[in-house]
Amino acid sequence: MRQLRCRAAVGFTLPELLAVLAIIAVLLAVGLPAYRHAMLQGRRGDAISLLLDVATRQEQHMLYRGGYATDLRRLGYASAQPLSAAGHYRLRAEACGDEAPAVCYRLIATPVPGGSQAGDLQCASFALDSLGRRSATGTAAARCW
Repeated sequence: MRQLRCRAAVGFTLPELLAVLAIIAVLLAVGLPAYRHAMLQGRRGDAISLLLDVATRQEQHMLYRGGYATDLRRLGYASAQPLSAAGHYRLRAEACGDEAPAVCYRLIATPVPGGSQAGDLQCASFALDSLGRRSATGTAAARCW
C-alpha cells in the first residue's frame, strides 16, 4: 500500500504580504523626504562653488586691470549669466548699491527655473559681494552658507 504524503503548501499568506507592504510603506514615507532634503542640501554646494569661482576671477581681473568686470564673459564664461558646473544654478552679477560696477560687484546665484533646486525653499538663492559678505534668501537663510 502506498502512503500518500501531504506536502505543506509553500508560499506566503495574505497577512504576511500585507505586513511586508506596510513595513515598506513606512520606510518609504520616512526615507524619501530625508533623501530629498539631503539631495537639496548637497546641491547647494554647486551654487557656492560657482560664486567663489566668479569672485576669484573678479579679484584677478581687479588685480590685473584695475577694476571688476561688468560682463562675466570677460572673465572667461560663455555667457553673461553662466550656469553652475552641475547646471542647478544660474548666476548674475550686478552693481552693489550706488557704486559703479567696476568698483563693486554683487553676485547672485538662483536655481534654474524648473530644475531640481527650484523647490528648495530653505535656501532659495545665494549672494556674495566684493567685500566678501555672504547672504542667502529662504526660510533657513542663516544656515545656507
